[in-house]
Amino acid sequence: MKNKHIIIPAALLIYLGVMSYYGYDGYASGEISALQYFGTIGITLVIIVVLYFSIRRRERLRKEREDDMNCGSK
Repeated sequence: MKNKHIIIPAALLIYLGVMSYYGYDGYASGEISALQYFGTIGITLVIIVVLYFSIRRRERLRKEREDDMNCGSK
């Protein structure tokens, strides 16, 4: 599965958007504080960005390892 570093974070961003939309009613009614609502969104965004770079790094290392194995067998 190529471009996993794009697909997984994109799916999580869509999920975050949907959950933020559903949770907005609680924020608007005062049931949830602004700090909790926006803090949760912010922390989740940071985690998604870290996940993006982590997956991208793993894919790059895997590709380099495969290239090294292919060059050595020739």
